[in-house]
Amino acid sequence: MDIQVVLNKLKRGTVEIIPEKELVEKLKENRPLKIKAGFDPTAPDLHLGHFILLRKLRQFQELGHEVYFLLGDFTATIGDPTGKSQTRKRLSKEEVLQNAETYSNQVFKVLDRSKTKIVYNSQWCATMSFEEVLVLTSKYNVARLLERDDFSNRYKSGNPISLIEFMYPLIQGYDSVVMEADVELGGTDQKFNLLVGRELQKDYGKSQQVVITLPLLVGLDGVKKMSKSLGNYVGIQEPPIEMYGKLMSISDELMWQYYELLTDVSLEEIQEKKLQVQEGKLHPKEAKTELCRKIISQFYSIEETNSAIEDWSKIHNPKNRAIPEEVTTVVLKAEEFTHGEPFLLATLTKLGFFSSNGEGRKILQGGGLYLNEEKVTSEKLKLSRGQEYFIRQGKKGKFLKIITE
Repeated sequence: MDIQVVLNKLKRGTVEIIPEKELVEKLKENRPLKIKAGFDPTAPDLHLGHFILLRKLRQFQELGHEVYFLLGDFTATIGDPTGKSQTRKRLSKEEVLQNAETYSNQVFKVLDRSKTKIVYNSQWCATMSFEEVLVLTSKYNVARLLERDDFSNRYKSGNPISLIEFMYPLIQGYDSVVMEADVELGGTDQKFNLLVGRELQKDYGKSQQVVITLPLLVGLDGVKKMSKSLGNYVGIQEPPIEMYGKLMSISDELMWQYYELLTDVSLEEIQEKKLQVQEGKLHPKEAKTELCRKIISQFYSIEETNSAIEDWSKIHNPKNRAIPEEVTTVVLKAEEFTHGEPFLLATLTKLGFFSSNGEGRKILQGGGLYLNEEKVTSEKLKLSRGQEYFIRQGKKGKFLKIITE
């Protein structure tokens, strides 16, 4: 392909390419480039925020390049300090490895398995001698590390910064040295760490990687970046009907960012759709439904996608509300009542219906939680023994039946 055509394809949905000139030079070498992307398996599920990066990796694969999916099983035990106002809790090796296994299974929903190499940074980090660690620390100084906003803000406010957190960007950069990466991808919040890798490669006499930063996807709330802990996410393994319900809840304004970052619809066509909506020629709901179809069909077949959209529409038709034929059913054993009747919200979180108690409270307060088709208005509602409860989450199309013994 023409270099400019390739470059335009790769530039879509990126924030910066540092430096772009070097990327062009590497592409002209006409060899498979080593494309690196690191993921710290600190949580078990990937969401559409991760999907932006995975889509870009897939583009590189389609252009004939080698993708190295780096699982930071070593760095995850430290905890990425990026954007944190305080030292984050360290994970155990067991937790990290368990999460890493689920990550490696999920990425192949997007990446070509035959063109992807999964590597773990414990392979080289865990075997470094103390002398090698000291040499690594000599490559950078504290003043440079304090240029990072999160470190700088914590230092000025008197919040502690542990030395192990200072090591994080150095170790991430050292990964690029060992892997001899040609290109590294990451979110805009990772820019500092990615550039450290570029500098360390030079210090170790290696060819420097090109850094490509990608935007952070705004979550369903339209305010903060997509995050499982905030409950504003769409998981890439969620059933299609749940993905559809969540995506339909985003604002009309946010829809266009999702079109650009999560689909292959041309920028010209996106602009045309946007204009049609503004002129009243296209209803926002139609545009959003098409967006959902484009996103979900990247994880499920067209038949499964269309079926999910049809089922969701039936369920949420106020004139003829339908209930799925198969609803997940959970039986609460007598042991669950040993210490008294359990709270509904806490039980739903425990069963995985909500990702957190906070998410459950937010949905309840927004009027989106129903028990036996009656809106739940109290956070203190409890479950009794010998009952059958039918749970529905408003617009998301989520159902659950609880039977108590």
